[in-house]
Amino acid sequence: MNDTIAAISTALGVGAISIIRVSGPDSIQIVNKLFKGHDLTKVDTHTIHYGHIIDKEEIIDEVLVSVMKAPKTFTTEDIVEINSHGGISTTNKVLELVLSNGARLAEPGEFTKRAFLNGRIDLIEADGIMNIISSKTDKARQQSINQLSGKVSNRIKLLRDKLVAIIANIEVNIDYPEYDDIDEVTNDKIKPALLSFKEELNKIIEKSVEGKIINQGINVGIFGRPNVGKSSLLNALLEEEKAIVTDIEGTTRDIVEGTINLNGVVLNIIDTAGIRETDNVVEKIGVEKSKNIMDSCDLSILILNNNEPLTEEDINLLNTLKDKKHIVLINKIDLENKLDVSRLKTKYLKISVANDQGIDELKERIIELFNLGELETEDLTYLSDARSIALLKRALTHIEESILSIDNEEPIEMVEMNIKEAWNTLGEIIGETYKEELLDELFSRFCLGK
Repeated sequence: MNDTIAAISTALGVGAISIIRVSGPDSIQIVNKLFKGHDLTKVDTHTIHYGHIIDKEEIIDEVLVSVMKAPKTFTTEDIVEINSHGGISTTNKVLELVLSNGARLAEPGEFTKRAFLNGRIDLIEADGIMNIISSKTDKARQQSINQLSGKVSNRIKLLRDKLVAIIANIEVNIDYPEYDDIDEVTNDKIKPALLSFKEELNKIIEKSVEGKIINQGINVGIFGRPNVGKSSLLNALLEEEKAIVTDIEGTTRDIVEGTINLNGVVLNIIDTAGIRETDNVVEKIGVEKSKNIMDSCDLSILILNNNEPLTEEDINLLNTLKDKKHIVLINKIDLENKLDVSRLKTKYLKISVANDQGIDELKERIIELFNLGELETEDLTYLSDARSIALLKRALTHIEESILSIDNEEPIEMVEMNIKEAWNTLGEIIGETYKEELLDELFSRFCLGK
């Protein structure tokens, strides 16, 4: 990190302003070569200066330049931000001059990565930055702010502190058994503390799964045989004609998606191709995509046709979904009833998409399934990404193994080993311990210039 990086930090296109960000040991000197105005090497930190960016004698743009000197900056390095007029040509020309004078084009997320590596933020706070950029609801924004403020990180640090206290007591007993004034730490004394820790960790995992819903939304797949009303339901939920609706079976052959905001949570709704046996090559690809989405979505909505008898394909879909979170809808209740509901053996809702009947009841069912009504006032200082939740679950496994070791009357050193593994795993969440490949993968998700 001894070089100087630069990138455009605003969306590239027509706009009032663009910002070219430069960070590194030579950032002030590089921009000073291009700037006609005050000598930037002599100005105070955290000041803004009016002038022009020039290429030899040619004026490229009229700008405001912000100078922020280390260490009180986002990356803890010297940072210069050039506020130019918006526009593709001007912005690219300014960046080109910065790069030709000694800076390197930053990789996606590299500014945030430097902030992490320099100790300015931890991994949870870094993830909060990405989340606040992509937040689609007010709840997601609030949660991201809590990540960014350090509140979520503090929760993890407190968990690690509790484990450190247990480990320290064990270590003292192992290293200094001869001291009489030290309370002997036995498995029986450790177990209550671990059980209490396990209960707390379970609660955090449960709330973090809710946090993931707030942050990333709920992926909802709409499934069923051809011509049962899947595309019509998508259009009704979105309140727009997004999917093509006809009486011809197999009209939807590819995935059609849309989003709505339900109780402050985004529903990512996916209309899939009708699932049936077919010899049509294109339709067959669509059916396979539908089955893949069924495996990965958070909620499956299966639509049955009230105007047709239940088929073996319907039964197969019901069996496939029985162990997944799902809702069964009987559509077209405005038409003659030909479906024998006694064969369903599951709860269902009756709707008529054509008459806009039952849509509100469907939304209420989704709110109930995912406890969305309770998310309004919940504490939003929990984790919200799959990586962190997976690490929490791994830490929980190590705690459970340490409790099992106690129950099996194994040596206290074996118990301690699992406690240390839990402590290290929690450290991965905030970046106290990490692998370089992990950082590359995490920060590659960021946009260029962030």
